[in-house]
Amino acid sequence: MKKNLIIAAALASFMGLGASAAMAQNVAIVNGKAVPKARLEALNQQIQSSGRPVTPEMQDQMRQHLITLEVFAQEADKLGLSASDEFKAQMELARQNVLANQLLKDYEKKNPVSDDVIKAEYDKFAAANGGKEIKARHILVEKEADAKAIIASLKKGGKFEDIAKKKSKDTGSGANGGDLDWANPASYVPEFSAALLALGKGQLTAAPVKTQFGFHVIRVDDVRDVKIPPFEQVKPQIAQQMQQEKRTAFQQELIGKAKVE
Repeated sequence: MKKNLIIAAALASFMGLGASAAMAQNVAIVNGKAVPKARLEALNQQIQSSGRPVTPEMQDQMRQHLITLEVFAQEADKLGLSASDEFKAQMELARQNVLANQLLKDYEKKNPVSDDVIKAEYDKFAAANGGKEIKARHILVEKEADAKAIIASLKKGGKFEDIAKKKSKDTGSGANGGDLDWANPASYVPEFSAALLALGKGQLTAAPVKTQFGFHVIRVDDVRDVKIPPFEQVKPQIAQQMQQEKRTAFQQELIGKAKVE
Protein backbone atom coordinates (compact mmCIF):
# COMPACT_ATOMS: atom_id res chain seq x y z
CA MET A 1 0.00 0.00 0.00
CA LYS A 2 2.79 2.38 0.99
CA LYS A 3 4.77 1.45 -2.11
CA ASN A 4 1.78 2.24 -4.37
CA LEU A 5 1.38 5.65 -2.75
CA ILE A 6 5.06 6.44 -3.37
CA ILE A 7 4.76 5.41 -7.05
CA ALA A 8 1.60 7.50 -7.46
CA ALA A 9 3.30 10.52 -5.89
CA ALA A 10 6.33 10.06 -8.16
CA LEU A 11 4.11 9.84 -11.26
CA ALA A 12 2.18 12.95 -10.20
CA SER A 13 5.44 14.81 -9.67
CA PHE A 14 6.74 13.68 -13.09
CA MET A 15 3.50 14.74 -14.78
CA GLY A 16 3.68 18.10 -13.02
CA LEU A 17 7.23 18.59 -14.26
CA GLY A 18 6.11 17.66 -17.77
CA ALA A 19 3.29 20.19 -17.66
CA SER A 20 5.68 22.87 -16.39
CA ALA A 21 8.13 22.06 -19.18
CA ALA A 22 5.35 22.23 -21.75
CA MET A 23 4.23 25.62 -20.45
CA ALA A 24 7.84 26.85 -20.54
CA GLN A 25 7.96 26.10 -24.27
CA ASN A 26 4.44 27.30 -25.10
CA VAL A 27 2.24 30.31 -24.52
CA ALA A 28 -0.68 28.04 -23.69
CA ILE A 29 -2.30 24.70 -24.47
CA VAL A 30 -5.70 25.23 -26.15
CA ASN A 31 -7.95 22.15 -26.40
CA GLY A 32 -4.85 19.99 -26.19
CA LYS A 33 -2.99 21.91 -28.92
CA ALA A 34 0.13 23.93 -28.09
CA VAL A 35 0.49 27.61 -28.91
CA PRO A 36 4.32 27.89 -29.19
CA LYS A 37 6.25 30.79 -27.71
CA ALA A 38 7.80 31.39 -31.11
CA ARG A 39 4.52 33.05 -32.16
CA LEU A 40 4.72 35.43 -29.21
CA GLU A 41 8.35 36.21 -30.03
CA ALA A 42 7.41 36.95 -33.65
CA LEU A 43 4.68 39.31 -32.44
CA ASN A 44 7.19 40.99 -30.13
CA GLN A 45 9.58 41.55 -33.03
CA GLN A 46 6.85 43.11 -35.16
CA ILE A 47 6.03 45.64 -32.45
CA GLN A 48 9.66 46.41 -31.61
CA SER A 49 10.55 46.89 -35.29
CA SER A 50 7.92 49.66 -35.41
CA GLY A 51 9.83 51.48 -32.66
CA ARG A 52 7.42 50.76 -29.80
CA PRO A 53 8.56 49.16 -26.53
CA VAL A 54 6.78 45.98 -25.40
CA THR A 55 5.42 46.48 -21.87
CA PRO A 56 4.35 43.69 -19.47
CA GLU A 57 0.72 44.72 -20.05
CA MET A 58 1.20 44.32 -23.79
CA GLN A 59 2.73 40.89 -23.24
CA ASP A 60 -0.45 39.78 -21.47
CA GLN A 61 -2.61 41.25 -24.25
CA MET A 62 -0.56 39.54 -26.95
CA ARG A 63 -0.74 36.21 -25.11
CA GLN A 64 -4.54 36.48 -24.91
CA HIS A 65 -4.65 37.50 -28.58
CA LEU A 66 -2.73 34.38 -29.62
CA ILE A 67 -4.99 32.18 -27.51
CA THR A 68 -8.07 33.76 -29.10
CA LEU A 69 -6.62 33.23 -32.59
CA GLU A 70 -5.97 29.57 -31.80
CA VAL A 71 -9.56 29.08 -30.58
CA PHE A 72 -10.94 30.66 -33.75
CA ALA A 73 -8.53 28.76 -36.01
CA GLN A 74 -9.49 25.43 -34.45
CA GLU A 75 -13.17 26.18 -35.00
CA ALA A 76 -12.51 27.21 -38.62
CA ASP A 77 -10.65 23.93 -39.19
CA LYS A 78 -13.62 22.00 -37.80
CA LEU A 79 -15.86 23.73 -40.33
CA GLY A 80 -13.49 22.85 -43.17
CA LEU A 81 -12.76 26.49 -44.03
CA SER A 82 -9.05 25.80 -44.49
CA ALA A 83 -9.88 23.76 -47.59
CA SER A 84 -11.59 26.65 -49.39
CA ASP A 85 -10.04 28.28 -52.45
CA GLU A 86 -10.34 31.71 -50.82
CA PHE A 87 -8.34 30.55 -47.79
CA LYS A 88 -5.65 29.01 -49.98
CA ALA A 89 -5.31 32.18 -52.05
CA GLN A 90 -5.03 34.33 -48.91
CA MET A 91 -2.45 31.96 -47.45
CA GLU A 92 -0.35 32.17 -50.60
CA LEU A 93 -0.44 35.97 -50.47
CA ALA A 94 0.55 35.90 -46.80
CA ARG A 95 3.38 33.45 -47.55
CA GLN A 96 4.75 35.69 -50.30
CA ASN A 97 4.53 38.79 -48.10
CA VAL A 98 6.40 37.11 -45.28
CA LEU A 99 9.04 35.76 -47.67
CA ALA A 100 9.49 39.20 -49.28
CA ASN A 101 10.01 40.77 -45.85
CA GLN A 102 12.49 38.07 -44.90
CA LEU A 103 14.36 38.63 -48.16
CA LEU A 104 14.75 42.35 -47.43
CA LYS A 105 15.84 41.70 -43.83
CA ASP A 106 18.41 39.21 -45.08
CA TYR A 107 19.70 41.72 -47.65
CA GLU A 108 20.02 44.48 -45.05
CA LYS A 109 21.83 42.15 -42.67
CA LYS A 110 24.34 41.16 -45.35
CA ASN A 111 24.69 44.66 -46.82
CA PRO A 112 24.84 47.16 -43.94
CA VAL A 113 25.74 50.80 -44.52
CA SER A 114 29.23 51.36 -43.10
CA ASP A 115 30.08 54.20 -40.70
CA ASP A 116 32.54 55.61 -43.25
CA VAL A 117 29.80 55.86 -45.90
CA ILE A 118 27.41 57.50 -43.41
CA LYS A 119 30.11 60.03 -42.38
CA ALA A 120 30.86 60.84 -46.03
CA GLU A 121 27.17 61.51 -46.65
CA TYR A 122 27.05 63.77 -43.58
CA ASP A 123 30.13 65.71 -44.75
CA LYS A 124 28.56 66.18 -48.18
CA PHE A 125 25.36 67.48 -46.59
CA ALA A 126 27.28 69.81 -44.26
CA ALA A 127 29.30 71.23 -47.17
CA ALA A 128 26.17 71.86 -49.24
CA ASN A 129 24.15 73.37 -46.41
CA GLY A 130 26.80 75.19 -44.39
CA GLY A 131 27.74 78.87 -44.53
CA LYS A 132 25.07 81.53 -44.24
CA GLU A 133 21.28 81.55 -44.16
CA ILE A 134 19.45 84.65 -45.32
CA LYS A 135 16.00 85.89 -44.37
CA ALA A 136 14.78 87.89 -47.36
CA ARG A 137 11.71 89.43 -48.95
CA HIS A 138 10.99 90.00 -52.61
CA ILE A 139 8.45 91.52 -54.94
CA LEU A 140 8.05 89.82 -58.32
CA VAL A 141 6.67 91.69 -61.35
CA GLU A 142 6.59 91.06 -65.09
CA LYS A 143 8.15 94.29 -66.37
CA GLU A 144 11.49 95.87 -65.50
CA ALA A 145 9.91 99.33 -65.53
CA ASP A 146 7.45 98.24 -62.82
CA ALA A 147 10.30 96.90 -60.69
CA LYS A 148 12.22 100.18 -61.08
CA ALA A 149 9.13 102.12 -60.04
CA ILE A 150 8.78 99.96 -56.93
CA ILE A 151 12.44 100.52 -55.98
CA ALA A 152 11.94 104.28 -56.37
CA SER A 153 8.83 104.12 -54.21
CA LEU A 154 10.66 102.16 -51.50
CA LYS A 155 13.49 104.69 -51.46
CA LYS A 156 10.92 107.42 -50.82
CA GLY A 157 9.59 105.58 -47.76
CA GLY A 158 7.11 103.13 -49.26
CA LYS A 159 6.44 100.05 -47.12
CA PHE A 160 7.87 96.90 -48.69
CA GLU A 161 5.27 94.58 -47.12
CA ASP A 162 2.29 96.60 -48.39
CA ILE A 163 3.66 96.87 -51.94
CA ALA A 164 4.40 93.10 -52.00
CA LYS A 165 0.83 92.29 -51.00
CA LYS A 166 -0.59 94.51 -53.74
CA LYS A 167 1.78 93.94 -56.66
CA SER A 168 3.84 90.74 -56.31
CA LYS A 169 3.17 87.96 -58.84
CA ASP A 170 4.46 85.48 -56.25
CA THR A 171 1.15 85.18 -54.45
CA GLY A 172 2.54 82.76 -51.86
CA SER A 173 5.14 85.13 -50.42
CA GLY A 174 3.21 88.22 -51.52
CA ALA A 175 0.41 87.49 -49.08
CA ASN A 176 3.06 87.54 -46.32
CA GLY A 177 4.57 90.84 -47.42
CA GLY A 178 7.09 89.14 -49.70
CA ASP A 179 8.58 87.08 -46.87
CA LEU A 180 10.71 84.14 -48.09
CA ASP A 181 11.71 83.08 -44.56
CA TRP A 182 15.17 81.71 -43.76
CA ALA A 183 16.90 79.87 -46.60
CA ASN A 184 20.31 78.96 -47.97
CA PRO A 185 21.07 81.23 -50.95
CA ALA A 186 22.00 78.15 -52.98
CA SER A 187 18.36 77.04 -52.85
CA TYR A 188 17.35 79.84 -55.25
CA VAL A 189 18.01 80.24 -58.98
CA PRO A 190 21.58 81.55 -59.65
CA GLU A 191 20.64 85.16 -60.48
CA PHE A 192 18.52 85.51 -57.33
CA SER A 193 21.19 83.81 -55.22
CA ALA A 194 23.93 86.11 -56.47
CA ALA A 195 21.80 89.18 -55.70
CA LEU A 196 21.17 87.96 -52.14
CA LEU A 197 24.84 87.34 -51.47
CA ALA A 198 25.70 90.85 -52.66
CA LEU A 199 23.39 92.44 -50.08
CA GLY A 200 23.98 93.06 -46.39
CA LYS A 201 21.44 93.02 -43.61
CA GLY A 202 18.71 95.61 -44.24
CA GLN A 203 19.83 96.38 -47.79
CA LEU A 204 17.65 96.63 -50.89
CA THR A 205 18.61 95.83 -54.49
CA ALA A 206 19.60 99.00 -56.33
CA ALA A 207 18.28 97.59 -59.62
CA PRO A 208 15.72 94.90 -60.57
CA VAL A 209 17.02 91.32 -60.61
CA LYS A 210 15.98 89.41 -63.71
CA THR A 211 15.28 85.65 -63.53
CA GLN A 212 13.23 83.18 -65.53
CA PHE A 213 10.21 84.21 -63.41
CA GLY A 214 10.35 87.93 -64.10
CA PHE A 215 11.90 90.94 -62.33
CA HIS A 216 12.54 90.92 -58.58
CA VAL A 217 12.96 93.63 -56.00
CA ILE A 218 14.82 92.04 -53.09
CA ARG A 219 15.47 93.10 -49.51
CA VAL A 220 17.63 91.20 -47.00
CA ASP A 221 16.13 91.34 -43.51
CA ASP A 222 18.70 89.26 -41.64
CA VAL A 223 21.73 86.97 -42.02
CA ARG A 224 22.89 84.14 -39.74
CA ASP A 225 25.37 81.28 -39.66
CA VAL A 226 23.87 77.90 -40.45
CA LYS A 227 23.95 75.52 -37.51
CA ILE A 228 24.54 71.98 -38.74
CA PRO A 229 23.59 69.33 -36.12
CA PRO A 230 26.53 67.20 -34.93
CA PHE A 231 27.20 63.93 -36.74
CA GLU A 232 26.29 61.63 -33.84
CA GLN A 233 22.92 63.34 -33.50
CA VAL A 234 21.83 62.72 -37.08
CA LYS A 235 23.78 59.51 -37.75
CA PRO A 236 20.76 57.19 -37.14
CA GLN A 237 18.55 59.14 -39.57
CA ILE A 238 21.25 59.21 -42.26
CA ALA A 239 21.88 55.48 -41.82
CA GLN A 240 18.17 54.72 -42.09
CA GLN A 241 17.79 56.84 -45.21
CA MET A 242 20.82 55.29 -46.91
CA GLN A 243 19.70 51.77 -45.99
CA GLN A 244 16.30 52.55 -47.48
CA GLU A 245 17.97 53.75 -50.69
CA LYS A 246 20.03 50.55 -50.89
CA ARG A 247 16.95 48.44 -50.27
CA THR A 248 15.00 50.27 -52.97
CA ALA A 249 17.87 49.81 -55.45
CA PHE A 250 17.98 46.09 -54.62
CA GLN A 251 14.24 45.76 -55.18
CA GLN A 252 14.43 47.61 -58.51
CA GLU A 253 17.33 45.42 -59.60
CA LEU A 254 15.35 42.23 -58.92
CA ILE A 255 12.27 43.57 -60.68
CA GLY A 256 14.37 44.68 -63.64
CA LYS A 257 15.97 41.23 -64.02
CA ALA A 258 12.66 39.35 -63.77
CA LYS A 259 11.19 37.92 -66.96
CA VAL A 260 7.53 38.94 -67.00
CA GLU A 261 5.33 37.74 -69.84
